[in-house]
Amino acid sequence: MDRAALFDVDGTLVDSNHLHVVAWWEALRQGGHRVPTHAVHRAIGLPGERLLDHLLGEDHDHGDDDRLSAAHDTLYGTCFERLQAFDRAADLLRALAGDGWRIVLVTSAKDRELTALRRALDADDAVTATATADDVEEGKPAPDPIELALSLVDVGPDRAVFVGDSVWDMKAARRAHVVPVGLLCGGIPSADLTGAGADTVHDDPRDLLAHLADSPFAAVPAAPDKAGAH
Repeated sequence: MDRAALFDVDGTLVDSNHLHVVAWWEALRQGGHRVPTHAVHRAIGLPGERLLDHLLGEDHDHGDDDRLSAAHDTLYGTCFERLQAFDRAADLLRALAGDGWRIVLVTSAKDRELTALRRALDADDAVTATATADDVEEGKPAPDPIELALSLVDVGPDRAVFVGDSVWDMKAARRAHVVPVGLLCGGIPSADLTGAGADTVHDDPRDLLAHLADSPFAAVPAAPDKAGAH
């Protein structure tokens, strides 16, 4: 049976969280909402509707949600050329793919955003599939995106590892019964990631790549036919 390496993208593989924070902060400001940037930062990783509920309260006027989301999308879209992958992010994916892992990107990014992120990552040769919030009824922290990702590669949760940078990533993985690995490069403190369920925490893709042998990835053995058994 195959193994699945599931990866969030924003803030995990691509250095984009700060751009999302500014785009959401400005969209909210234009809509008459004063929300501090630190609060916006901690909400990054949630799908748009959930993010607005988290920041403005579930009882806020939802009539402006589409306009706020569209403003964010427009503002963030002007930053696509500034997107950069974290150091060794593509190498991490290729190392795992070369070891027989099926790589699935699990993201709340919309199609246009995901295209820009994948261009910045430049590792499509290592990616097997993608699962987005648009493909499921509920995005992270619900387990739906991770469960969809597993179904796309026909892998059980006990043979998968999920890597993300937000508390929403860690909670979604735990709810899907997949071991979560947290990365600090998205800007969320280690204690928050661990408190949300992270099994281990690493600085960034480079650090995880250097410690794969000591990470949860090492605890999922290759299937017998992939390990050279006779």
